[in-house]
Amino acid sequence: MTDLSPIPETSRAASVQEVRTPGGLTAWLVEDYAVPLVAAQFAFRGGASQDPLDRPGLATLLGGLLDEGAGPYDSGAFHEAMDDLAVHLHFSVDRDHLAGHFQTLTRNLDPAFELLRLAVNEARLEQGPIDRVVSQLVSSLKRELKEPDAVASRMFRAAAFPGHAYGRAARGEIDTLSNITRDDLVAMRTKMMARDNLVIAVVGAIDAATLATKLDMVFAGLPERASLLEIPPAVMQGVGERLVTDIDVPQATIRFGRPGVERDDPDFMAAVVVNHILGGGAFTARLFREVREKRGLAYSVYSHLQNYDRAALVIGATSTKNERAAESLQVIQEQIVDLAENGPTEEELAKARKFLIGSYALRFDTSNKIAGNLLQLQLEGRPAAYLDQRNRLVAAVDLESAKRAAKKLLGDGRLLVALAGRPTGM
Repeated sequence: MTDLSPIPETSRAASVQEVRTPGGLTAWLVEDYAVPLVAAQFAFRGGASQDPLDRPGLATLLGGLLDEGAGPYDSGAFHEAMDDLAVHLHFSVDRDHLAGHFQTLTRNLDPAFELLRLAVNEARLEQGPIDRVVSQLVSSLKRELKEPDAVASRMFRAAAFPGHAYGRAARGEIDTLSNITRDDLVAMRTKMMARDNLVIAVVGAIDAATLATKLDMVFAGLPERASLLEIPPAVMQGVGERLVTDIDVPQATIRFGRPGVERDDPDFMAAVVVNHILGGGAFTARLFREVREKRGLAYSVYSHLQNYDRAALVIGATSTKNERAAESLQVIQEQIVDLAENGPTEEELAKARKFLIGSYALRFDTSNKIAGNLLQLQLEGRPAAYLDQRNRLVAAVDLESAKRAAKKLLGDGRLLVALAGRPTGM
């Protein structure tokens, strides 16, 4: 039996308090009085996957407008108030969540949380800021039409998830963003920003009782229940296809991937280790060694596991001269097939485990990083105890489980490949 005895280190989970507010909210809190700061991160489940078919970019636009004027403050006055208080507040949207990031000095705790309350509950969503943010998004999307990395990424996603919310443009389309109205934004806010799909993590110089009061002030007035579209599970499509978009540039950008391993799979942590060996380990990874160091085909090449709420992938990317794109892809595929068929070596496995265990502490060296990790665990449905279990799980990955995970993750080695540029010899 694999030894799962604790790796000597201070317990991170022991410092996490579960705070339950009188208003029925739950948050994870780590009290830390080393500096007079409070950092909070929170997320509403939903995100860009909730966009209507004819309104892609709606959730992203909403996230970009929540701090553009709220309550008695117009956009300029709201940002001025944040600057005066040294408050950091911004919102972001991904496929599955609308997230908020908040930080304040403890001496400004009351007015800072009031600004947060206004943004969450009373964002003005005025036409002037709407037009401005839409214009910014459209300008960005137009620039990306000539950026190989953006073109390859969009092409890959559309082929991987045809007809699914994950295949659509999270930031919208040039031709339809201007069709989004204030009523659309208000409706999206109402259906997604609710108490039952909210998770919260806080780190800093604040006690549980004070935090409970502040959280109720900010969030308890939201609707009790969200009204979200049911997003079906998605299995990545297009494996074995090679897609090319012609762009007149000297280098081809390559995106590649295949279905991954779900977080609740018993071999998930072994898959994390295998991916580190393949392309996630920077200078020690096989792809880096074979593509860059041995052959000089590219400056950078990598792979990583991408786990959404309803889909799992292993994806990677590189950029190389057009005339060497075919060779680069061949080397990448050879390494994937070899790892799938033969698994890693004992030496590769030992180095990967050592790095993943040793570098874990770097995820907890600032309040914002700690809050981000606590938030992510909640979104994944993991207990706080996972903070201590994680390194033991990495240490438990032996050669047998690594080989099993490699076969599960990399299969027959076939890939969906999207290239942007003018690759030759394809």
